[in-house]
Amino acid sequence: MKKRGEFIHFNEEGYDILKNYLLYKIDSIKNIFILVDDVTYTHCLPILFKKIDFLKKSNIIKIKSGEKEKNIYTCIQICKNLEKFKATRKSLILNLGGGVITDIGGFVASIFKRGIRFINIPTTLLGMVDAAIGYKTGVNLDSIKNEIGSFYIPEFLIIDTHFLKTLPNKEILSGMAEMLKHGLIADSNFWKKMNQIQTDTIFKNENECRNLIHQSILIKQKIVNQDPKEKGLRKILNFGHTIGHALESYFMDVNKILHGIAVTMGMIYESWISCKINDLSIYDYKEIKSTLSTLCPNPIQDKISDLEINKLLLIMEHDKKNEKNKIQFSLLKKIGKCSYNCQVPSSLIKESFLN
Repeated sequence: MKKRGEFIHFNEEGYDILKNYLLYKIDSIKNIFILVDDVTYTHCLPILFKKIDFLKKSNIIKIKSGEKEKNIYTCIQICKNLEKFKATRKSLILNLGGGVITDIGGFVASIFKRGIRFINIPTTLLGMVDAAIGYKTGVNLDSIKNEIGSFYIPEFLIIDTHFLKTLPNKEILSGMAEMLKHGLIADSNFWKKMNQIQTDTIFKNENECRNLIHQSILIKQKIVNQDPKEKGLRKILNFGHTIGHALESYFMDVNKILHGIAVTMGMIYESWISCKINDLSIYDYKEIKSTLSTLCPNPIQDKISDLEINKLLLIMEHDKKNEKNKIQFSLLKKIGKCSYNCQVPSSLIKESFLN
């Protein structure tokens, strides 16, 4: 897989680069498509038009917002729209939105006419530090997260931190979960830095906001560049996700929880498992649990019955990291260091929900 260098650009510099790219790399404005959902169509698209006026002439494809729309049927509708507006292999999709938009838009770009160009403009914190980077695209298969997908590299990314001002606090907390995860798995200093920041003031200072997001991205990019297709090291990025994705999938239809919050709870449970079988110290575990609990003050474990735990285990059996019918976890050895391909017995997984 080819690797790109510094292809993540911030704020005004990013829009200048995007404008020049569109003027000199695209044959016709008719070849530009902007994918949005109901929310970003209303709140974010006007901002993009103010930055680059001629984009008003591009083709807009709007889908409904929400995780439920992240499926193959939505992809088919997007492809039909691309065909309707005569998209070619030289066309470009601008994905303007959160993780659902960048995941599904990137996937469509990877399959339409066997591959067209795309650029991600994430509008949520989760999208900026995780979903829109790393070259993964995909959609859910029924309730199984990201079961269908591909690895496909965008031309580049534009990160406009001003979009964060439009987000409710729960979305900020959801994105912070992934930032804290990056510190836990690979950079103890970044964990300490994030650990000292108040959740309600983290993004009041624009320079600090940009620096923290950039550091978080660099941690993920360093891992991805060493293992683009997740053959080994990249699996550590899934810390908290084996249980987290199961929770998100199970509660998708009722009592829905955000991805970052599900991963937060997954990290707490998986830290406890790490403490039991992967040498994570009890001191580190208590610090992790204390910090992460501030992101989800209403823990869902109080609502999980034994029957639901068994259903969650069934969902985990579909996890993409699994080998030889064994559920594989990425577990912490200490804050800043993570192991992968760790087999965990079902009894210990069940016990983690009770602690």
